Amino acid sequence: MKKIKLRLVFVIPLIILCGCAKPEIRNLDAKGSSIICFGDSITFGYGANSGEDYPTALGKLVRLSVVNSGVDGDTTFEALERLENDVLDKDPRLVIVEFCGNDFLKKIPKEDTVKNLTQIIERIQEKGAMVALVDISAGVFFQEYRQAFKKLAAQKKAIFIPVLLNRIITNPAMKSDFFHPNARGYQVIAKRIYQAISAYIK
Repeated sequence: MKKIKLRLVFVIPLIILCGCAKPEIRNLDAKGSSIICFGDSITFGYGANSGEDYPTALGKLVRLSVVNSGVDGDTTFEALERLENDVLDKDPRLVIVEFCGNDFLKKIPKEDTVKNLTQIIERIQEKGAMVALVDISAGVFFQEYRQAFKKLAAQKKAIFIPVLLNRIITNPAMKSDFFHPNARGYQVIAKRIYQAISAYIK
C-alpha cells in the first residue's frame, strides 16, 4: 500500500509537468457559427487552383462553416483595416490568424507585427470568439517570430499552432514556388490545423 502511495506522489507531478492538460483558451464557450481563416497568401491559397486552398480542405474535416478570409500580399496593418468586415461581421466561433510573411518582406519591425496581432486577437476575443495563432516558421524560415508568437498566444489564451510549414517548405513535391504550397501542401496544412483545433470545436 505504501509503495502505491509513493508511486502516486511521483507520477502525479510528472503528469502535470509534461503538459498533458490542454492550455486554457479564452471563449471556449463561443457560440458563433463559423470558422474564419484570416490570413495572407497562405490562407488565400496562392499557388493552387480554386478550391484547393487549406480553408476548403479544412471545411471537409469539420462540421462548421469555414470562411476563407485570406488576401494575397496582406500585412498585419492591412489585416487590421479589414478585420471588421472580413472577420467580426461573419459570426466567428473560431478565427485562425495567419500573418507575418509580408511583414517580413516589407521590413515591418517584428515589434509592430506583434503589436498588430495583439490588437487583432483582442478584438476577436472581445467579439466572443476563440483565436488560433499560426506560426508559419519552418527551420530557419521566420524563426525570429516563433517564440514571440508562442508567448503572445499564451498571454492572450489563444490556441498556438507552431511550425505550420515544417517539411512543406523544404519539399518540392508540396510547393508551387520557392515559398508557397501547392494543393498537396495545403492538404497537409489543413490536417495540421484540424489536429490543433479539433478538441476546442467539438
